[in-house]
Amino acid sequence: MNVFGGAVRQLQIQLRPEDLLAHRLAAADVTAAARRATGVLGAGFVDTPNQRLVLRTEGQALDAASLGATVVARGDAAPVRLRDVASVVEGAAPRFGDALIQGRPGVLLTLSSQYGSNTLEVTRAIERALAELRPVLDQNGVELFARLHRPATFIEHALQNLRSSVLFGAALVVAVLFVFLGRLRTTLISVAAIPLSLLSAVLVLERLGIALNTMTLGGIAIAIGEVVDDAIIGVENIARRLRENRRRAEPLPALRVVHDAAVEVRGPVVYATLVVALVFVPLLTLSGLAGRFFAPLGFAYLLAVMASLVVALTLTPALALVCLGGDRIDEEEPPVQRRIKARYRAILARRLAHPPRRLALVLALPLAAAAVLPFLGGGFLPPFREGHLVLQVSEAPGASLDEMLRVGRKLSAALLALPGVATVEQQIGRAEQGEDTWGPHRSEFHVELQPDSDRREAEIADRVHQLLASTPGLQFEVLTFLGDRISETLSGETAPVVVNVFGPELDTLDAKAAEIADVLRTIPGAADVQVKSPPGAPILAIELQREALAQFGFAPVDVLESVQVAYQGAVVAQAHHADHAVDVVVILADERRRDPGAIGSLLVRSAGGTVLPLRELAAVVPGDGRLSIRHEGSRRRQTVTCAPRGRDLASFVADARSAIGERVALPAGYYVEFAGTAQAQAVARRELLARCALVGVGIVLLLWLAFRRIRTVALILANVPFGLVGGVLALLAARLLGPAEASLTMGSLVGFVTLFGISMRNSLLLIAHYRHLVQSEGEPWNLETAIRGATDRVVPILMTALVTGLGLLPLALGAGTAGREVEGPMAIVIVGGLFSSAALNLLVLPALAYRYGRFGDPGVA
Repeated sequence: MNVFGGAVRQLQIQLRPEDLLAHRLAAADVTAAARRATGVLGAGFVDTPNQRLVLRTEGQALDAASLGATVVARGDAAPVRLRDVASVVEGAAPRFGDALIQGRPGVLLTLSSQYGSNTLEVTRAIERALAELRPVLDQNGVELFARLHRPATFIEHALQNLRSSVLFGAALVVAVLFVFLGRLRTTLISVAAIPLSLLSAVLVLERLGIALNTMTLGGIAIAIGEVVDDAIIGVENIARRLRENRRRAEPLPALRVVHDAAVEVRGPVVYATLVVALVFVPLLTLSGLAGRFFAPLGFAYLLAVMASLVVALTLTPALALVCLGGDRIDEEEPPVQRRIKARYRAILARRLAHPPRRLALVLALPLAAAAVLPFLGGGFLPPFREGHLVLQVSEAPGASLDEMLRVGRKLSAALLALPGVATVEQQIGRAEQGEDTWGPHRSEFHVELQPDSDRREAEIADRVHQLLASTPGLQFEVLTFLGDRISETLSGETAPVVVNVFGPELDTLDAKAAEIADVLRTIPGAADVQVKSPPGAPILAIELQREALAQFGFAPVDVLESVQVAYQGAVVAQAHHADHAVDVVVILADERRRDPGAIGSLLVRSAGGTVLPLRELAAVVPGDGRLSIRHEGSRRRQTVTCAPRGRDLASFVADARSAIGERVALPAGYYVEFAGTAQAQAVARRELLARCALVGVGIVLLLWLAFRRIRTVALILANVPFGLVGGVLALLAARLLGPAEASLTMGSLVGFVTLFGISMRNSLLLIAHYRHLVQSEGEPWNLETAIRGATDRVVPILMTALVTGLGLLPLALGAGTAGREVEGPMAIVIVGGLFSSAALNLLVLPALAYRYGRFGDPGVA
């Protein structure tokens, strides 16, 4: 817990230099006397024949009155007491930071949960404790703002949105199944896979100690449409074979028909699910922050999909036998299926009888889509809609707490006047025991937005940015809390673009950092360009004069200790009041420490008793210094940061690299490194592509083991690029929703990877059915067989594409809202790619199979 604002209580002995001078005393004399007066020592005990009596000493000066009466020195007429040379009062410790709440002075408590704990549980426990305290606070006139920053609000909102996406997607899936299957019993058999698969995944996650957070629930939401695919394929094939059996002169037993129909699609279903599982393996192996984000999503998705495979292979055939066996299946197909098959057969007959002249043009579509990809830009993660903004605001180094309080009151009033802003708090400098090393010139504003403002968050952030830009003398960044934490985790800085300059000399580093900042400001989209450790912090250097020290018999430490006592304070003891301790401190009074000109008059005493003002022993010289010197790997560095606005991160970094390389000349021994989210995205993208390449080899081997023919494997893989077309078109269309949803974030890339695995399912299903017709049913491979095979599979292909796409539709439509920031771009890519993949799979793949397929002779490759 960190505390900003308020005051730390001290019993202060505030020195009066003029009285010290009058009595020929120095700060060291007062410090020594105070220590002697306040010392607390153990006294031991006395043993008698029957008792042990513990000795307790009393009478130490531990309050202002008794401490003031302590004798410092013996004068000619009377003893000199502490109260004669200092004011002994209760005062406030020197402040390292402060706080404003709603523009008014206050005490701000920031609490952090332990690593691995549940944020929602910790937050609710804290709120219960605050509710118990509220009557006491109200009685004492303390106004409590319990929700200045509450990350649990974002988590609750995100989980609620994801749950609604799951439920809405499931409802759409059920509706599509009922329309296609036409019978309630058939629909329920397929729908049973949804709760069983998802419940199995949740139980395994709980067993492993993994909570249902936004990423695991996101993985389940993405799988909502796909978990029913295996069951759909099985139920549709079983129903079709049972209808054919009823039309036979001598029908076979229902058990035999159901068994054979389930076995017929078992191979394609198993291989298709294994392909989908393999595609997700790279997500589980990503390193760094990307792995932390996407591994839980991929794991939950895989659990749900593998559970759906088990359900499809076991429960689905059993339910089909019970509900559809015998005379319980209609002889005629549902009307929707009949119309789809009839129209599709007519279209396909025309296209296969006269091979499409524009087949080459159709095949060129994936190449065109691939060419468009680089122009979509890119970023690591999209902005999170947390309903909360973090403003990093700094003045010039050396600005005082009072100056930042003045600026803070002005900014707080302006921020609270903006529509959509609920609360504003400002943290100035650093907390007394905080981990940050900020000076008082830097502050952090937390702006909590009203609950209904999530759709307007980007607009509010723009207004906040304009407000800060209109305030002269400020450097600032406008971030979300998660964006702040993610960027700090990746690079130590809050900005998404970080340029580090390394080298030995500080002045050269400063000059080159300034040049880089100037170059960045010329790049379109640059905003909030800052040099993070600028020189120029005002200092007063106390330069000891060696000759004077030797002349008057002073040791350097005598002078240094006197300065430290006067301006930093020396803790000489602790006074205990009830259940807390108060430091007893020797220090100059506040008003005297505010006068730089009085430093030279500070009295210093030597070991021999000589008392002189500081100006006789040292030169007090004003100058410039540094608040911090940055290092990384034992190398000095200077840092320039930037937060691009109005363009994607990847293209901005590419332009920045080029411009800096051309326009900034670095001396020998100096070099530049880029860091931040752009660098993290590049690393994660390389890892993902490399692992996907290895997985691609594994998928090819798996398909070859299944079909043993290179041509067949090539036909199945031919459908993969078709999904790219729809995914790219969907991203382009999403530009209407904003650039964050339309750029190639890690979520979009994962969506493409997922899409390629899903799209292979339908092509594998069609090619496997062609092989079954030729090798198992003895059909010749000709035009009629090609048409029949595609017609047999048109319904399950359309159904699986529709239920998967519509299951993801709520996520795609809600992209950019809380909880859907990462999964939304994934869903946009998958939905768009599924429809292009299904369309081209049904129209182009049969033509390719008819022309190049060889399903008859096992010896033909």
